[in-house]
Amino acid sequence: MAQQIELTQTVQDSQLGQRLDQAIAEMFTDFSRSRLKEWLLAGKVSMDGQVVTKPRTKVMGGEVIVLQAELEDEERWEAQDIPLNIVYEDDDIMVINKPRDFVVHPGAGTPDGTVLNALLHHYPDIAEVPRAGIVHRLDKDTTGLMVVAKTVRSQTRLVRALQKRKITREYEAIAIGRMTAGGRVEEPIGRHSTKRTLMAVTPTGKPAVTHYRVAEHFREHTRIRLRLETGRTHQIRVHMAYLQHPLLGDIAYGGRARIPREASVEVTEMIRQFDRQALHAAMLRFEHPVTGEEVEFHAPIPDDMVVMTEALRADTELHGLNDEF
Repeated sequence: MAQQIELTQTVQDSQLGQRLDQAIAEMFTDFSRSRLKEWLLAGKVSMDGQVVTKPRTKVMGGEVIVLQAELEDEERWEAQDIPLNIVYEDDDIMVINKPRDFVVHPGAGTPDGTVLNALLHHYPDIAEVPRAGIVHRLDKDTTGLMVVAKTVRSQTRLVRALQKRKITREYEAIAIGRMTAGGRVEEPIGRHSTKRTLMAVTPTGKPAVTHYRVAEHFREHTRIRLRLETGRTHQIRVHMAYLQHPLLGDIAYGGRARIPREASVEVTEMIRQFDRQALHAAMLRFEHPVTGEEVEFHAPIPDDMVVMTEALRADTELHGLNDEF
């Protein structure tokens, strides 16, 4: 039996001039671009109450888009017995510590094996909650804390808190280069103009704000702590690259290895072989959606970042800091 879906989204001002097929791909991220285009051509998409079947139709911002379609049973998400590192759980919420190489939500190229599939196995009733209770996401190779809602009521309240910037998310990262001091990045983020799987700072993007502070200086790297006000895709990675301090290991956003002068062979190889963005969601604080109590959770820095930090610290102690920034 097919599952009926009806989803409504409003075109953002930042999408002005986009083709309709591009716009809906950004709105309805649970589905692949090809599936959305099939539905569009089949008359399953309406704009301001009028069915639209031409992918090249331009959007101006403010239009109400309604997607009405059917999902066959075999296309629905499956429960899979995948271990979850659960930091906290009660009747309403779950907080997990996500490891690297773990995609949060099924999508193009990753139909299963995700956090969502694991959640469905751990708590089958979560299938009744939109997106299986997922409130916010982490990139595949970003580690750390995520909160998941186990009921529709909890999800509604957590999403509202996230939109009102009442959920505090703090990250630890290793950036390339010597950063002189902390600060704030307030630059809009949107889809990259040519590399469609990446994001970029762009005048037509959505507002994005990242706060950062220096935790420790190394010779050619800086350990930093960051807090998000907004939650755009790849936000920290994009903002740090914009500052010309991309994250260690983040090849997608320009994180080419930088080797300190006269570094040992061991440290040199560790830097070159660090194969993910050095980014970890270390702290999460919010009001419990049911009790109203403020709760705070911490996830220890993962081993790969700990070992890298210790190596950079030892290298700095051995050679000393160059005071010229």
